[in-house]
Formats: sequence, C-alpha cells, structure tokens
Amino acid sequence: MANVIKIKKGLDINLKGKASEVLLTGGKSNSYAIIPDHFNGVFPKVVAKVGDKVKAGSVLIIDKNRPEIKFVSPVSGEVTAVNRGEKRKLLSIVVTPDAQIEYEEFGKKNVASLNAEAIKESILQAGIWPFIKQRPYDIVASPSDSPRDIFVSSFFSAPLAPNFDFILKGQEADFQTGLDALAKLTSGKVYLGVRKGSSVVAKNVEVVEVEGPHPAGNVGVQINNVKPVNKGEVVWTVLPTDVILIGRLFNKGIADFTRLVAITGSETTERGYVKAIAGCTIESIVGNKILSNNHIRIISGNVLVGTKVSKTDYLGAYDNQITVIPEGDDNDEFFGWATLGLNKFSTSRTYFTWLLGGKNKEYVIDARIRGGKRAMIMSNEYDKVFPMDILPEYLLKAIIAFDIDKMENLGIYEVAPEDFALCEFVDTSKIEIQKIVREGLDMLHKEMI
Repeated sequence: MANVIKIKKGLDINLKGKASEVLLTGGKSNSYAIIPDHFNGVFPKVVAKVGDKVKAGSVLIIDKNRPEIKFVSPVSGEVTAVNRGEKRKLLSIVVTPDAQIEYEEFGKKNVASLNAEAIKESILQAGIWPFIKQRPYDIVASPSDSPRDIFVSSFFSAPLAPNFDFILKGQEADFQTGLDALAKLTSGKVYLGVRKGSSVVAKNVEVVEVEGPHPAGNVGVQINNVKPVNKGEVVWTVLPTDVILIGRLFNKGIADFTRLVAITGSETTERGYVKAIAGCTIESIVGNKILSNNHIRIISGNVLVGTKVSKTDYLGAYDNQITVIPEGDDNDEFFGWATLGLNKFSTSRTYFTWLLGGKNKEYVIDARIRGGKRAMIMSNEYDKVFPMDILPEYLLKAIIAFDIDKMENLGIYEVAPEDFALCEFVDTSKIEIQKIVREGLDMLHKEMI
C-alpha cells in the first residue's frame, strides 16, 4: 500500500486556458540552442566550433569543474553560433538542423545487467546527466556523489500544468526503464510521488500518494514530507519527463530529446500538446496558435516559475509547457480600485468573487504586479500557502543577511526557488522571493566548495 501525504496548505489558481488532451501540429524549428543559464551550478566550456558538423548526442559544452558532465546537441546539423555576453560569458550555442536527424549511437543496454558505475557512465556520455538535479542547492547533481535517495514527482500541480498521465501514454516502458536505472544509482530508495487517482504505475520504487493543492506536485514538498534533507545529506531529483529520456537512452541507444510541450493560457487560439525537441524555438511550438496582438506575455514554463520569452527565444531546458497570458499594459486602472472586482482573483475576500462561486471560476490574470515593492510584512501570509515544515519569512531574512548558521538551521538545504513561488504570488510586499532564494543558494554553494 502506498504512503499517503495530505497537503493542506497551498493554493490552486484556476486559470483559463487548460491544454486539451490532443496532439497539435508544430512547425520544424530552424535552430536549436543550449543555454547554460538554464542549468544551475555549471561553469560551461565550449568544445565545439562554429562550422562543426554534429549529430544528435555530439558534445557541444562541458562543465569546467566537472568535465565528465557533457551538454550535447539535441539534433544533427551545423554549429552556426556561439553567443557570448559581458566578460565573454557563454550565453548560448546554436545548431542549425539537418533535414533528417542523425544520432550518435550509444548502444542499447539492459539496465538489470548493469552496475551503478556503468549506468552513470552511460548517462554522462549521452549528455543526459544535466537533467538530474540535487538538493541541497538545486543544481545539476555531481556524478561523484552517492545520493541518500532519489525523488520523482509524477505529476505537475502548477496553474495550467500539463497532464503527465497523457504525456506518459505510449512511453510507459521508457519510464519504467528510467526508474530502474535511477534505482541503481542510490543505496537508498527511489520515491515516486503520484496524484490520487492517477493512472501512473511503476515497479521497484516507493510510491507516495499525494493529495492537496499546489504545490503538492513540487518534489521539494514531497521530500519535506517524506524524508527531509539534513546537513551533509544529498538527494537527487528528476522530472518525470526526464525519467522517460533516461529510459529511452537505454532502450533505444540514442539521446532522443523529443518531448510533448503543452500550449496553455487564455491568449491562445489552440490548446493542446505539440511534439518538440528540447532547445527548439518558441515560434516552432506556438506558431499561429496565439493571439496576434502586442499585449500578451509568452512564458516558457508555468505562470509561477516560468521565464518571459519571445517567439525567437528557445524553450527552457526543463520546461514542458508554454503559457500565454495578457501582459496587462493596455488596461486602464483609473477607476479599477472602485469596482466590485467580480471577475478578479483574490486569495482573500478582498473582492466579491467569492460570492459567485469563485473557487470554480476560471480566471484571466495578466502579468502586472499590481503594486510597488515595500518592506517585508510579517503577516503570516506566506505560511498559508507554504506546506513545508520551514518558517519562510525567517529563512528569507537569513538569506538576505547571508547568515549561514541561520540559513542552515531554518532549512535552506531542502528548498528550491519554485517552492516559494506561491509565497511570491500572494506577497503584498511584491518582493522577488524566488530570486532571493536562488541568489542565497548560489552564494551558499560557492561558500561550501
């Protein structure tokens, strides 16, 4: 019988624009890119040159400090650009694809017959290792570590999140192989979080049934409720879609970065799933499926933790969703304060929406902050949506002061920026909480290495 976790604190934001469980057509991307900033804890070094001919799985970048960690081309083609910023910081490396993808052959392997080192070497060689992350620090995991446990959450609970049950259809064998491979990499357990009523079935893992509102699907919340991370311990986390990627490597012998990306949001004309390859352009996914006006925001990811992008930008390395919402820069708020707010979302009863079945209503929320930054207010508003056994206000203050002892005592090793996304959403002080947490984790990581 599965363990059951019931999350009471949190918030489901019912936005308009959920993806239908249908496959939509997508255009072919005219370029693909690896963007090192998508991978925290990595110091990139380019090993490919402009003009090089590459295959899908050919090495383009390595980590300077851990050269065994490789970043490979998602497609075959020609390296056409190595873009750098200030102080020659690597911004991206771009590949123009061939008409037909050719793959580096890594060989099919039976996971059951391999030991941990052989599995680790296979994942490293194919350039899939960067999709394994670790706590503490929420960075790309170190291959030299032996994780206490590995955690996978098999569902997404963020607003308009894709349905993993739909994504998994036809890929169950690769998912199971990926879990089997991960089980060989830890002396502990692989914990698989599943939503109550989900059709996800897996063997050789510890299944944890999770109930409750967002952020119930966040792996950090599941770690905190199952087996928290203490100082000196390391756990690894993998997205369920990337578990499929690992399994595909062993079953097919190639690095196939194909994924289903959900198109969501109120400003879309078609909603569903598009088959794409990691690193593709946003344009190749959304095409003409969004409204053609200048007052929209395209987000790679979900509305709480995603990144603002344009059509010419590239899909985030870990993203399985594109969200399109109103920008809000064309709204006139002169009399907005005096209205009853019958169509406005509120976490409290500030507006009268709650009188009209507010919990079941689908909302259209734009990208405006609606207020200016001010001092942090100790009002316990974070606690209402933060289901971890951590004091968020005090941890944030310790991070801002960079008080290492307090950060450790208050649970810094367990968290990632995404765990604070709802705190940022409800925050009346309009503080960039996720940015503070990311900077705190980066500073602490530098201090410890």
